[in-house]
Amino acid sequence: MKFFIDTANVNDIKAACDMGVIYGVTTNPSIIAKEGKKFEDAIREISGIIGPDRVIFAEVIDMKAEGMIKEGQELVKLHNNVVVKIPMCPEGLKAVAGLKKLGIPTCVTLCFSSCQALLAVNAGASYVAPFVGRVDDIGGDGVGLITEIADIFAVQGIETKIVVASTRSPLHIAGIARAGADIATIPYKVIAQMANHPLTTNGLAQFMKDWENVPKD
Repeated sequence: MKFFIDTANVNDIKAACDMGVIYGVTTNPSIIAKEGKKFEDAIREISGIIGPDRVIFAEVIDMKAEGMIKEGQELVKLHNNVVVKIPMCPEGLKAVAGLKKLGIPTCVTLCFSSCQALLAVNAGASYVAPFVGRVDDIGGDGVGLITEIADIFAVQGIETKIVVASTRSPLHIAGIARAGADIATIPYKVIAQMANHPLTTNGLAQFMKDWENVPKD
C-alpha cells in the first residue's frame, strides 16, 4: 500500500518528501482553501517540491461534465503526473468516461458505497476514493467498506486502484492495509504518529544512555 500526503501545506509536503515515504500528494478544494492560494498556483508550487516522478491528485470544481473535462485537460498540463479527481455523481461519471477517451487518468472521489465504486469502474476510472473517516462519522464501518470494495474488485478481476481518503489515525492505516487498499491518503499529523512509538522513544534513550558507558579510547 502506497502513501500519499493529503495536504497543500508546503512545509508538510517537504517534510514527508524528505522522509522518502510518500509517492505523491492528494488535494481537494477544501485543502487548498486552507492555504489561501490560487488553485493553479498551489498545484504548481506542489509540483516544484515533489519533482516530476511523484503524482498529484488534483480535483475539478465544475459540476457539469463538459466543464469537468475541460478542467481535467488543463490540470494535466500543470505537472508531469496528474490524476484528475472527479466527484461521484452522474455528471462526474460522464466526465470520467470522456476523460478516459482522452487518455487522462481519473479518480472518482466522495465514494461511500461499493455500488458507487462499481459505477466508477464501469465509467472508466483509474482510481476510486472511498472515505473511511466520514463513514465512521455517521456510525458506519469505514474499514469494513474498504474490505467490501477490495473483495468485490478481487472477485471481479477489477484493476481500478482503491485510494482510501479521510484517514485519521494509524489504526485506520493498519486497517485499510489489511483490507486490501492500494493507496492511503494521509495527513502529515498521522504520518508523524505512525513514525513514533513510546517503546521506540524509550529504547533509543536507553541506547544513548548505554553508549555513554562504552569505552571510547
